[in-house]
Amino acid sequence: MKHILSVLLFVLLFSFPQYVNAQEDCKVLVPEIDSIYTGKCRKGFAQGKGTAIGVDSFTGKFYKGWPSKGTYTWANGDSYTGEFRKGKRNGEGILTLKLADRDSIMEGLWEEDLYLGPKPKAPKIINKFQIDRYTLSKSGGMKERVLINFLQNGNRNTTITNLRIDASNGVETKIGYSQGFEFIKFPVTIKVSYTTMNKLNTSSHDAIFEFEIFEPGDWVVDIFN
Repeated sequence: MKHILSVLLFVLLFSFPQYVNAQEDCKVLVPEIDSIYTGKCRKGFAQGKGTAIGVDSFTGKFYKGWPSKGTYTWANGDSYTGEFRKGKRNGEGILTLKLADRDSIMEGLWEEDLYLGPKPKAPKIINKFQIDRYTLSKSGGMKERVLINFLQNGNRNTTITNLRIDASNGVETKIGYSQGFEFIKFPVTIKVSYTTMNKLNTSSHDAIFEFEIFEPGDWVVDIFN
């Protein structure tokens, strides 16, 4: 038996020396996959594309020795494909659990190995007329709110007349020059219509911007003419 094990070890070392060298020179910081590593290294740690094999396995991108983005497969056949932070599921990803009769899939957002739920749908533009450009972003505030700013030539658009803003729900609010709705129950549909001068201030035109936001939060919408 010892003779057979010695032969197998010799064959492994002879046939796959890059695995042994890579593991000695390039460290993987997740114990369950740190037996064999092949891939890119930097300063003694797995960095870039690579494959690590142990009790479990991972193929994808590493950052400073930690899985960063790729597919982690457990010994029982379960797998996760997506983003990681220091070896934990973090960001967008898909977990596939191998069950007796079928696979169970959990797709969405993760934080510190915990499933947060499906990824919210991105805002949808329903109608856009005579709008130069626009941005929709979450401000990081705690309110369920949408505030709208009107901009032109890098400043507040002061030429707007006949302004009308309608929302599917919420209470009208105004903060400084921003107008919109708070106490919103998402999803919400908002339609903005108004008349504005052009950039050269030589003629006026009507503009329409209608959109739907699905993800709860404190939103800021900038409309440029």
